[in-house]
Amino acid sequence: MISLEEIDQVIQLGPFEPTWASLSHQVCPDWYWDAKFGIFIHWGVYSVPAFGSEWYSRNMYIQGNPCYDYHRAHFGDQASFGYKDLIPLFTADRFDPASWLDLFQKAGAQYLFPVAEHHDGFQMYASTLSPYNSLEMGPRRDVLGELREEAEKRGLHFCTSSHRAEHQFFFSHGKEFTSDIPQEVPRDSLYWPAEPEPKDHFDLTSKPYPSKEFLEDWLLRTCELVRDYQPELLYFDWWIQHESFRPYLMRFLAYYYNLAAQEDRKVAVCYKQDALPFGSGIVEMERGGYGETQAFPWQMDTAIARNSWCYTQDLAYKTSKELLQNLVDVVAKNGNLLLNIGPKADGTIPEQDQDILTELGDWLAVNGEAIYQSRPWRVSSEGPTEAQEGSFSDGEAPLYTSQDFRYTMRDGFLYAIQLEPSGRTEELTLPSLAYDLKQPRILHARIQKLELLGESQLLSWSRDETGLHLQLPACRKKQPRVLRLSF
Repeated sequence: MISLEEIDQVIQLGPFEPTWASLSHQVCPDWYWDAKFGIFIHWGVYSVPAFGSEWYSRNMYIQGNPCYDYHRAHFGDQASFGYKDLIPLFTADRFDPASWLDLFQKAGAQYLFPVAEHHDGFQMYASTLSPYNSLEMGPRRDVLGELREEAEKRGLHFCTSSHRAEHQFFFSHGKEFTSDIPQEVPRDSLYWPAEPEPKDHFDLTSKPYPSKEFLEDWLLRTCELVRDYQPELLYFDWWIQHESFRPYLMRFLAYYYNLAAQEDRKVAVCYKQDALPFGSGIVEMERGGYGETQAFPWQMDTAIARNSWCYTQDLAYKTSKELLQNLVDVVAKNGNLLLNIGPKADGTIPEQDQDILTELGDWLAVNGEAIYQSRPWRVSSEGPTEAQEGSFSDGEAPLYTSQDFRYTMRDGFLYAIQLEPSGRTEELTLPSLAYDLKQPRILHARIQKLELLGESQLLSWSRDETGLHLQLPACRKKQPRVLRLSF
C-alpha cells in the first residue's frame, strides 16, 4: 500500500522539488503537439441509472431534483436503496477493450483518456486504498489496466483523469433527510467524507476547508494512480484550484514528475482555472476554446452530447460536422481536441456514438494531413463568423458560412479549411492569401498548386492584391473540406 513516506522519498530523490519554481520547468511531451485528437471516456456506476448526467450520485440526494424523483421511482427510496446499491448492477458484462480501441483507432484518435475516478468516489482500477473499485466490486475487472494494456499494444498514448477532489462534498445532501448516508460517515464508506457543499464552487477560499485527512487521502489516491498506471498525461477536474489543495498538489506533481524522470518518461498535467501556475501544464478549456492562436499547449475537452458526459437515455447529440468544425478550429489555434463518449453500463458503446466516431475517422482518413503534426499559420481564422471564446461556450452549434476558413501548416504545405461548404458552386475570395508585397501579414510566396484533398477536380483560381479568388464546386457531404496550397 502506498504511504506518505514513500511519496516523500520519491520527492527527495528529485530532480523536481515541491515548489512552483521547480515544477514550472516540466515541459509538454513532444507527441502531444502532433497528436491533436484524443478520446475521453466517462464510464462508471452513474452509467447504471443513465439519467440526468454523471452527477447523478450527488443529485439523487437533493430533494426536488429530477434525479431524486427518478431514483425513488426506479430503485426505491434513498434510505433503502442508495447510490452504493447501484454498484452490483454495474456489471460491464459486455466490456471488450479491443472493440473499444478498434473504434477509437477507426475514429483517428491518437490518445486515450478514460476517467479513473469520478466525483462519486468509485475507482475504475485496482486500488489498495478502498474496496470501492472495479476490481473488487461491480465489474470485478481492472478497467483502467485493461484499457492501458490495449492502448499500448496499438501505440496509442495512454492518459487518465482524476475527479476525486470534488468528492469532498458530493454526498453531503444525503444528510438533509433520511437516507443511507448517516450524519457521521465512517472513514471506510464510499460516501466519506460528505462535508458541506460550498455555496460557490468557484470560490478559491470557500469554507469549510477539506480536512487534513481528506487531503492526504486525495494525495495517496492520486500518487497510487500514477505509480501503478503510468499515464502520459493526467487530467484534473475542478476544485483542486481551491487554496487548501496547493501544498498537496505541489507534493503530488513533484512525485509524478520525479517518477517519470527516473524512467526517462515525459509526462504533463492538464488543468483548469489556473489550478497550476501558467506555463507548468496543459491548459484545459471545458466545452470551449480561444478566439485566436495561443503560443502555449492547450486542449478543448468537450462531449459528443450537449447535456451529459456519461451515457443517458436522452442524449442531445452533436453532429459529426459540428465536431469536425471544433477539431479544425482548435487545431488552427494550436490546441488539441479531447472528445468524450459515454459507454452504457454493460460496456457497449451506443450506436450513435459509434456512427459519429466513424464519420470523424472517415474525414480524417482523407484530410488528416491538415490536422496531425500540423502547426498554426500566421493567420488562424478568416471569415465573418466571430468565434465564441471561453469555457462552456458550445451550448449551441456555431453558424458558420462558406466564407469561414481556418489555416494550418505541415511539411511546407499551407492548408485552408472551409468550415461550412456550400451545396452549390461558389466564387470566394480569401484576403489572407492576397499577393501584395506592401502588406506584411499576407502571403508573399507564389502559389504553384491548389487542390482539394480527396477530389481530383481541378480548381479555377487567380490572385491579386485583394486576395485569392477561386471557384469551389458544390460539396456533397456538407463537412469541412481542405484546400492544400503548394509553393
